Amino acid sequence: MDADRWDEMYRSRDRLFSGNPNGVLVTEITDLPPGRALDVGCGEGADALWLARRGWQVTGIDISETALRRAAASAADVEGRVAWERADLMTTPPPAGAFDLVSVQYFPLLRRAGRAAPRGLLDAVAPGGTLLFVTHALADLPPHPEGDFDPADYYQVDDIARLLDRTWDVLVNETRPRVVPPPAGTHHAHDTVLRARRLP
Repeated sequence: MDADRWDEMYRSRDRLFSGNPNGVLVTEITDLPPGRALDVGCGEGADALWLARRGWQVTGIDISETALRRAAASAADVEGRVAWERADLMTTPPPAGAFDLVSVQYFPLLRRAGRAAPRGLLDAVAPGGTLLFVTHALADLPPHPEGDFDPADYYQVDDIARLLDRTWDVLVNETRPRVVPPPAGTHHAHDTVLRARRLP
């Protein structure tokens, strides 16, 4: 989906998502000391705001201007702790080595030749920093074709794990039950989670 379609989807409702942070983020990141975080596909900002309220300096990126405006409107209490940026990871990678946490929660990262987008996300993690990459478990997704979404067109956790070399320590690579109920109308009962730390 391009920027226009994402904007159209956000405009179709007053709020597209719950406003609560993703459960895997809360579970996996609570023990980390605050630093610089990149929230990939930040949407209406729930994860970025949760991090900022816990002392993180956050950059929230999304392709949708509508989503970013909604996120910014909810951020008065963390003014100066979150920067909202419109970005397309398929064309513009984040700055290398800039973040202590790169959080990618259910982000539809399209497969492209050269793997520039996922490599850009890995490169954005600073030495000693954490990558948290989360997807819906493939077993919970409807068989293709249904609609215009084919999971095979997008990077999954195992694809990202295969890109990690000896400069990474993989802490979690598993599928597990969701810690919060799935979005209404979906069958997402399990998450697939990759948490890895770039060695100092």
